[in-house]
Amino acid sequence: MSDQHPSQDQAHEPDDGKPTLWQTIHSILAGLLGVQSSKNRERDFTKGDAGNFIGVYVVMVLALVIGMVVTVNLVLDAAAK
Repeated sequence: MSDQHPSQDQAHEPDDGKPTLWQTIHSILAGLLGVQSSKNRERDFTKGDAGNFIGVYVVMVLALVIGMVVTVNLVLDAAAK
């Protein structure tokens, strides 16, 4: 009985080569910062689903806006006291 462990790269890559959720998040953040590698960009455009990228991007933007609103409200409440 031998224990075969997949390599680290294989553990993060699904069998069909499509980007995982974490790879999608990483790609969006890297793309926004302008530091996306050409290897990841090629993977995203050839094997990625545009709907997944759009959905994750919308969720990230909504989280950013909600976080900013909460932060501004907390600062204004603290300044009013």
